[in-house]
Amino acid sequence: MSENPSVSPVHVVILAAGKGTRMRSATPKVLHQLSGLPMIDYALRAAATLEPGSITVVVGHEADQVRAHLQHHPQVQTVRQEPQLGTGHALLQAETVLADRQGVVVLLSGDVPLLTGHTLRALLDAHESAGAAASLVTAILERSYGYGRIVRRGGEIVRVVEERDASPTERDIKEINAGIYAFDLPPLFEALRGIGAANAQGEYYLPDLVGIYRRRNLPVATWTVPNPGEIRGINSRSELAEVNRMVRQQKNEELMAAGVTLVDPATTYVDVDVLVGPDTVIHPGVHLEGSTRIGGACELHAGVRIVNSTIGDRVTVLNHSVIVDSTIAAACSVGPFAHLRPGSTMGEGAKVGNFVELKKATLGAGAKASHLSYLGDATVGEHTNIGAGTITCNYDGVSKHQTIIGKHAFIGSDASLIAPVTIGDDAYIAAGSAITSDVPAGALAVARARQENKEGWVGRRKAERGGQ
Repeated sequence: MSENPSVSPVHVVILAAGKGTRMRSATPKVLHQLSGLPMIDYALRAAATLEPGSITVVVGHEADQVRAHLQHHPQVQTVRQEPQLGTGHALLQAETVLADRQGVVVLLSGDVPLLTGHTLRALLDAHESAGAAASLVTAILERSYGYGRIVRRGGEIVRVVEERDASPTERDIKEINAGIYAFDLPPLFEALRGIGAANAQGEYYLPDLVGIYRRRNLPVATWTVPNPGEIRGINSRSELAEVNRMVRQQKNEELMAAGVTLVDPATTYVDVDVLVGPDTVIHPGVHLEGSTRIGGACELHAGVRIVNSTIGDRVTVLNHSVIVDSTIAAACSVGPFAHLRPGSTMGEGAKVGNFVELKKATLGAGAKASHLSYLGDATVGEHTNIGAGTITCNYDGVSKHQTIIGKHAFIGSDASLIAPVTIGDDAYIAAGSAITSDVPAGALAVARARQENKEGWVGRRKAERGGQ
């Protein structure tokens, strides 16, 4: 963050102290996930576009949980509001951080995730142009229930009245307060101490500053947001779901505009930070989550879930495969019904097939594990073939152990590789073997009981049972 000396420094305060009673959750409202990110991260990202001199988050309900999340944002500092006595009281808590600062405070709410940096910049421009001490974002809503109404006289804002305190005439007003503000710092905190709590909620309403500023002859301006959807807050799980649909639709439209084919956008779930290359085809029911990166010309079939993973170009992922925290190089094939657990890597052209599971395993270029295998804590060399039913026995009940398989090796079906063990380049493992010792390069290892055929045994057994 930086302060440009040619303009007034900007400081952002984000309100995140509320309990969010209607969410009915032990998780603080601002930490509920929206398309792969906690709600508050959207506010933080919008704030960052202003390159502010500081970002302060006001915490309160479940403050420790919110602070723990904000450790991932080292540029953010927190202040605590306890008890929670309204928005005016919440902003007052930031005085300990901002009392000696100069510039403009931009106030946001942690539960308004659709707000854009463009709108914040427009607010600051309007604030500066008007020479205002305080500026409010407003919106025009046909259904304004629940919002504070903007009361004007001669076109000038004179006060904001909350829903519960509004008269019938005031409730008919369509212009509402969005709860997003810009304040010059010098008069702010003294004015905040002048707010009273003589209202239906017994709280210190931040919008009461409009009347206080007017009485002190401090100019107040407004800026009306063109898209009222931006200022939509989230107060319940149903609202969270509805906004999530809006964010997901916008993401899908961006992907399609960039050359990605979504066979059925309504059933495609792509988190906001996911990147997908052009000419990739995504079939119905696919979930791409977290920081996933998908290359170009890939094909992701129905039911695939990919989390925090990197997928190269021309990769095919077949139905109902799960890939988590893994890396797949170009031209690989995965699935159907494969599971790549965290720490797995596939080299170029490698294949993982039906009901194969990898865990902290590396497959070299061109290596194949086509059916019904488990490879855990394993390194598999280039162009090695893993037969059906092969498993690495990596856990001895106490510790995990490594299996290393060289290049161009052949592991026969139903082999058990009991770690720690190393299989050399070009080695062969006979089907059904339980390998407990290292196998040299180019060797054939056979580790199974000798077959014994008992001639006539079936007939004798039937005779003993009376022909049955």
